[in-house]
Amino acid sequence: MINKVVKDANEAVRDIADNAVLMLGGFGLSGIPENCISALLAKGVKGLTCISNNAGVDDFGIGLLLKTRQVKKMISSYVGENAEFERQLLSGELEVELTPQGTLAERIRAGGAGIPAFYTPAGVGTEVAQGKETREFDGKLYLMERWLRADFSIVKAWKGDTAGNLVYRGTARNFNPMMAAAGKITIAEVEELVPLGELDPNNIHTPGIYVQRIFQGKNYEKRIEQRTIRKI
Repeated sequence: MINKVVKDANEAVRDIADNAVLMLGGFGLSGIPENCISALLAKGVKGLTCISNNAGVDDFGIGLLLKTRQVKKMISSYVGENAEFERQLLSGELEVELTPQGTLAERIRAGGAGIPAFYTPAGVGTEVAQGKETREFDGKLYLMERWLRADFSIVKAWKGDTAGNLVYRGTARNFNPMMAAAGKITIAEVEELVPLGELDPNNIHTPGIYVQRIFQGKNYEKRIEQRTIRKI
């Protein structure tokens, strides 16, 4: 049987080189590939284009790669938690393509489905539309958006098996599954790695055909961006 297991994050990212285009899964800080981000940090690759829902925070997630100037360009929808991202954007050090969140999700999904472009009403008449084709359908203007694909998609799941089948939990399921389909090589880190046949086929979110490498991660922090508690 096919076995896609690699030893650890360092082995999983071994051939990611400078100027690679990466998709990094997660929704905010939920379901981000913590181990692979740490491995990329240690590897020191530079000039990365990172496609992600978020830019992490100053000392966690993609924020770690921004801090060491390893990221050349960000394609994101939510970046409000990272002061270093803001500083690099305003100083012109970082190229940024801000995208409405639904559009970002659909661009990634389209990349995985082999659909090179689609039309959406989101962004019409705003800065998002600059330089893009618009077209009228049934009396309403729509904006053409291109697919997104990556050299490597790096995702994080709750469980996975040795053939690369994945199961996510909660909001980690928002961007990880579609990113897994849109990368030339998909790397999955999982909290629990199980033998083939242990996962219920009816509950698999990402089929193993989309995954080339998988490993069991460790020491997950699972940070919360903003913790709000009620006064007693």
